[in-house]
Amino acid sequence: MDLNHIQLVGRVGADPEVRYFESGATKCALTLAVDKRQRHSEKPDWFNLEMWSKTAEVAASYVRKGKLIGVSGSLEIQRWQNPEDGSERSKPIIRVNRLELLSPKQDDNDSSSTDSDNNSDLDDDCPI
Repeated sequence: MDLNHIQLVGRVGADPEVRYFESGATKCALTLAVDKRQRHSEKPDWFNLEMWSKTAEVAASYVRKGKLIGVSGSLEIQRWQNPEDGSERSKPIIRVNRLELLSPKQDDNDSSSTDSDNNSDLDDDCPI
């Protein structure tokens, strides 16, 4: 039995790069920083992610640099030939088929609305 499945949780390294094709397809590429399990490791592992179709559209609309996301997909090795010298090149990518948005829905800069939303439950108990 062959199995090629990967799950990652981390923070987005930069805003997504989105491409729209004449065929109607959408492709989204981004990088993901995943902290290592080691206690004293300061540098994360970086992964290149690629997503297509509806998953790409969701990422384009809601994913931004620094946001916490979870992904599952498969490891793929992209291969190509360097046009300058003809050498073979390769790059590992994660082909994402499931995306989970783990950061809160509101913007991090919008803390005032978060505070007022949290206090609204207390106001409902007030008899006045």
